[in-house]
Amino acid sequence: MKVLVVNAGSSSLKYQLIDTNTEVVFSKGICERIGQENSVIDHRQLVKDIRYEKEMSMSNHADAMRLVVDMLTDPDVGCIGSMEEIEAVGHRVVHGGPYFVESVLVNDEVLAVLEQCHDFAPLHTEAHLMGIRGCLEVMPSVPQVLVFDTAFHQTMPDYAYIYPISYDMYEKYKIRRYGAHGTSHRYVSGVMLDILANAGKTKDTKIVTCHLGNGSSISAIRDGKVIDTSMGFTPLEGVEMGTRCGSIDPAIVTYIMEKKGYTPEEMNEYMNKKCGFYGITGFSDSRDLERAVYAGPNAKPDPDNPRPDYHRARLAYSILHYQIKKYIGAYAAAMDGLDAIVFTAGLGENNALTREEVCTGLTFLGVEIDKEVNKRAVRQPNIVRLSTGNSRVLVYLIPTNEEIIIARDTAKIVSGLAK
Repeated sequence: MKVLVVNAGSSSLKYQLIDTNTEVVFSKGICERIGQENSVIDHRQLVKDIRYEKEMSMSNHADAMRLVVDMLTDPDVGCIGSMEEIEAVGHRVVHGGPYFVESVLVNDEVLAVLEQCHDFAPLHTEAHLMGIRGCLEVMPSVPQVLVFDTAFHQTMPDYAYIYPISYDMYEKYKIRRYGAHGTSHRYVSGVMLDILANAGKTKDTKIVTCHLGNGSSISAIRDGKVIDTSMGFTPLEGVEMGTRCGSIDPAIVTYIMEKKGYTPEEMNEYMNKKCGFYGITGFSDSRDLERAVYAGPNAKPDPDNPRPDYHRARLAYSILHYQIKKYIGAYAAAMDGLDAIVFTAGLGENNALTREEVCTGLTFLGVEIDKEVNKRAVRQPNIVRLSTGNSRVLVYLIPTNEEIIIARDTAKIVSGLAK
């Protein structure tokens, strides 16, 4: 089945066309600056290794979808003969609130319930709705499926997802731990389960998956089901991130608001956009921090290529690595053991320094990595075993693939319609 996977942002629309029978990606691309004067599409036809980039007018997400279909069916840069070859559309949705525990087929009732998720992720939900409605306008007869990042975390026990605040806050406002990056955690943990099975471990499996990027989350997965995850009611909770503070003493929030005179909206903006790596160093990209650390404390300034102060970069990294180790240790305790650690996403897949420093602090669990293999495992697409033969815990780099999970779920649901 040919499935078009869509990930809509407020002014962007990412897409991939995937054959779920072979799991080959025919084309991928992104429409950016939708609704602005300088809208642009970056389209790649992967079978023939063609790239097409051009500024084109897109006043809304429906315009963007029409352009995507045009690109996919174009005789020069496309990969299909007509729109009729697209058999289904799968949408990535960040937050399903308390309402969606699995992927669902789109209909009017589902869209009405999705609108109720607005309070949980206002920027994301509105963008998703624009993308979904744009697709429905352009392809009204093509079945469409929603795949939720929060769904994989719905297996958490109540003592893991309930916060110790007054219970009526949960009952009335649905305040609880929801988690994020669930589609990524689901994919890499599934790959890790296959690796463990091939090694003879099929029961009571205990995995910690580390999705590390500009936004980061860590999950404890026992027998393929999430029992805890670091992100909470929103993606602000957990470890230090690119611009997000992660978990802090809640009293700090009201203290800063009082000292700075911030409104709730300004405080939310501060915690989400001005903290984390950025707050410590003035740079939010982990690659800048990595460059500063490797350059060392005595490196001469480069006016053409500025980098963070070495000591601040080292501090920001040390905070992150310390926090990751704490989560892995806590989750090992929660699961009464640990079989495997998985690193994934932009920082997890490409930052050898982070992987080494995290694992070096886990010797009490019997973790031992091959430092040379780890150093070489950067900006490459392969699954890499990082642990040595002596390590009691397997450590793997597994590149994430959220799109294939979305495509698989979409094909499964749509195939069931014919039965």
